[in-house]
Formats: sequence, structure tokens, C-alpha cells
Amino acid sequence: MNLSELKAYLSEGGKISFTLPNGKKVPAHFHVTEVGETTRNFMDCGGTMRQTRTATLQLWTNIDLHHRLEGSKLLNIIELSEQKLGMGNLEVEIEYQGEDTISRYSLGVGEQGLALVGTKTACLAEDACGVPGAEQLLTVVNTIKKTAAGSCTPGSGCC
Repeated sequence: MNLSELKAYLSEGGKISFTLPNGKKVPAHFHVTEVGETTRNFMDCGGTMRQTRTATLQLWTNIDLHHRLEGSKLLNIIELSEQKLGMGNLEVEIEYQGEDTISRYSLGVGEQGLALVGTKTACLAEDACGVPGAEQLLTVVNTIKKTAAGSCTPGSGCC
């Protein structure tokens, strides 16, 4: 979800409730402690220079059980941050305290409001670092399955 999609969601009265990937809810008394633009400049394992820019919202909960953030207030916070930081229509990333450290999530719309979507690492230069592509991996998996099922015969290409 990008900023314009989040703002449209909030403008249309979308529910301000965040669900973690494990189905648990971020407590309703959360605070948005930061809205920022995060820029990452990096080199992938193939030597290609890359840059990513995201709009980052940090959610925080504490003992203030009576705090509730309404959609219009969050919309105002986001719009003010866009103006002050000069952000464009960036993808939204949510930071929230995990079990041991801050966890980062993508943002989507779920059945019960906003969904925090887990992110994964990936090789960005598969062609340069020798990681097999999906087709090669599927061939290997199918070969293993045939061998395990005892259907590997001479001339079948699995041995």
C-alpha cells in the first residue's frame, strides 16, 4: 500500500485497527510515534547499486490505555509529514515492536482493518550470484520426488 492508498482508506472511514501476520491485534491504544521517509542506498550481491524509499510509520504501545487515534487525526499526521518531509507517493512500511527487536511490515487491507504483512529477504541478483531460478528449482524438486517415489528409471533423466 502506498501513501495515497492509505490516505484514501482513511478518508473513506476505514477502520484504524492493525492486525499482525500471526492474527494478533496491535492494541487499540497504540501511538504513531514517527512518520518518516526512509532511504536505503545499497549494493546487491551482484554489484548493482540500488536505492529504495519508503514512508515509515512507527507504532508504539505503552500503559496509556485510553489513547485512541482516529482516522482523521492519522490522516492529518500523514499529510503534515508529507509536506514537511517532501515525500512523494511512497510505499508504506510499518515499524512495530517485535519480541526481541523492531519488526518491519508492509501494509495492506484485511478483513478487520489494516493488515501488517510480513516482509522477506530475497536475492536481487540471482543471475549474478549463481542462485538457481524458480524453473531450475522446480526441476530439482520434481527429480527428488521421482527418485523418492522409486520412478527413476534409466533414460528418464532423473538419474
